[in-house]
Amino acid sequence: MSHSLVIVPGIGGSGPDHWQSHWEAALPGTLRIAPASWDHPALDDWVDAVDRAVTASAAPPVLVAHSLGCLAVAHWALRADAAAARISSAFLVAPPDPAGPAFPGAAASGGFTCPTRPLGIPATVLASSDDPYSDLPRNAAVAASWGAGFVDLGPRGHVNAAGGLGEWPEGLQLLEDLATSGPRAAGPPAA
Repeated sequence: MSHSLVIVPGIGGSGPDHWQSHWEAALPGTLRIAPASWDHPALDDWVDAVDRAVTASAAPPVLVAHSLGCLAVAHWALRADAAAARISSAFLVAPPDPAGPAFPGAAASGGFTCPTRPLGIPATVLASSDDPYSDLPRNAAVAASWGAGFVDLGPRGHVNAAGGLGEWPEGLQLLEDLATSGPRAAGPPAA
């Protein structure tokens, strides 16, 4: 990987079997945000944690966010001064729907919402067709409202450890492709 990464997990912090944790272990120089609480997330705390990790990165990083981490990155982008100059891009996997029935109550009470305006950063949203936390048309609409590219991953559940993705080499290849070519238009990934 030619770019440094900042890992932005979802609620709970992406355990050891999550693809984010595998990537962090395999890619030297990768940083992970460190909010005060993974299980009782507070939006301002998570946005500040994203900002600290971006600032600590040796070069403008690629933000690699999953689930609730996508919402933290979106809010960070809208708040950070010159956010686009501070990062290379954002790889936003499986953003959840805060209005959906599966959205964690702890995240809702922590102030997590889904912005609906352009983020002003180069970004790509990647979503599964059978994600229990958000449906594909909604995530395509979110990507459009954020001014982001969109990738339909097909049926991958919530794109997490429970889906058995392991190191998720397909995702790492997509990340490398996006890091070198920029945000991607709609459509399934190449086989």
